[in-house]
Amino acid sequence: MKLTETTRRRFLSSMGAVGGFAVTGLAMPYYARGSSSRPVFTSGVQSGDVDATSGVIWTRVDRPSRLQVEYSTTDKFANAVRLAPLNVTHETDLTGKLLLQGLPADQEIFYRFRAADLQDLNSVSEPILGQFRTAPTQKRSIRFVWSGDTAGQGWGIDGEGMRTYSTIAYHQPDFMIHSGDTIYADNPIPEEISLRDGGVWKNRIVTDAKREIAQTLEQFRGQWTYNLLDDHVKGLNAACPVFYQWDDHEVLNNWSPSTDLRDDARYKEKSVTTLSARASRAFHEMTPTRYVAEEPGRIYRKVAYGPLLDVFFVDLRTYRGPNSHGLDAELTSDSRLLGEKQVAWLKRELVRSTATWKVIACDLPIGLVIWDDYGKRKGSESFSNGDNGAPLGRELEFADLLRFIRDAGITNMIWLTADVHYAAAHYYDPGKAKFREFLPFWEFVAGPLHSGTYGPQELDMTFGPEVKFMKAAPGGAEQNLPPSAGMQFFGLIDIDGQTEQLTVRLMDRNDTELWHTVLDPDVSS
Repeated sequence: MKLTETTRRRFLSSMGAVGGFAVTGLAMPYYARGSSSRPVFTSGVQSGDVDATSGVIWTRVDRPSRLQVEYSTTDKFANAVRLAPLNVTHETDLTGKLLLQGLPADQEIFYRFRAADLQDLNSVSEPILGQFRTAPTQKRSIRFVWSGDTAGQGWGIDGEGMRTYSTIAYHQPDFMIHSGDTIYADNPIPEEISLRDGGVWKNRIVTDAKREIAQTLEQFRGQWTYNLLDDHVKGLNAACPVFYQWDDHEVLNNWSPSTDLRDDARYKEKSVTTLSARASRAFHEMTPTRYVAEEPGRIYRKVAYGPLLDVFFVDLRTYRGPNSHGLDAELTSDSRLLGEKQVAWLKRELVRSTATWKVIACDLPIGLVIWDDYGKRKGSESFSNGDNGAPLGRELEFADLLRFIRDAGITNMIWLTADVHYAAAHYYDPGKAKFREFLPFWEFVAGPLHSGTYGPQELDMTFGPEVKFMKAAPGGAEQNLPPSAGMQFFGLIDIDGQTEQLTVRLMDRNDTELWHTVLDPDVSS
């Protein structure tokens, strides 16, 4: 029997409130309050990469422990399934994650962890609980959100905390996509920041790991544990699966094989390859992202979410060539952004998809010109090179992908991204483009979740983008606005289970709807 919404609310309410905070209709989770003699859960719980029959769950403790894990389809944990115990040690920074399999489709799953001290297995923590809903196998309405950019530019956990996360939780989405810049490993958090209006932003929580840029594995791990000190973040994580991808700030700004740290006095570790390896390990330790045996550090993947939706997560960071001028006349490994293997995977999976809507979760915008060095307008960071002409450099890779999508007759595809720290809707029209061998498509931009808000970027017309909506900081001196300015953004998507229409809303952290559009599915194919 499917659980009612009343049952779901009762379960969430039973988890208690953190720090006296709760959002309307969704109580924050209970966090184990252990003594020094018993293990304590330090970072809440998370779930992720949920499909119709499985999902990943995660937690972290304060000492080496044996995790006891069970799950049930009822909030009373009747007939609970108990998994084999999992030992967690400092080898994984005391984190543990497991893949739950054989789950019933379209069902609320309630899970809980207990931790027993490895030095004394009789010393057992209080339980910590979480919940998610598996994907459907039949058509039903789906709601999900996306955004990116958490704790950047020194804007950390102030007295109000990362409130956008609670605004998202209020909508009770099936899942959230975190579109990258999940942490800012290259942005220390100071005690306070002077504001332009004469006020002062005070970071209520500052940890040792966040006082410096991340270079060691421990420092990269500390970037993640900092974000998980925020009650709003933990509250959302306990009740909503988060599907993660990464971009640049998980390592350092705009990193690529051409990154040269020899003259950067901040970095004792000069190898970006070493830094990215440490960052990748921390990313996989700290997120409920699935393990891919053929490539353990892989981030690109597909999550099938029923007959109406497939989500394709791409990785524009790991396989790229150097950030060069972006004007190569021929496509080579150095001018690629996705990389040949990932492009082949994406083409293959798009062709195989039978879902009505195909969502590409992309960590960088397509038509916006993003420079590695803005002062010199040098170094192509994303696809577009700023010349408004026929495809060159990384644009060649994207043109090839678009041509393939057109020729294969793949319809009902949208692109979601963050990165630029403002909200926008872009419509790509081959009739207005220099390269015209593609089907029209939408790209929606939303962010930041809790970082500085910036001014708009220039558009490159190679693929014919048109700004249908934009809300950004004014630019110039009036940018890097603090979260308290209210310009923190997320996108909310609803797919109707009957009409199969897809509605996109761009929202701010005060839950104001800024803009929306309704897309009808192409059912001709």
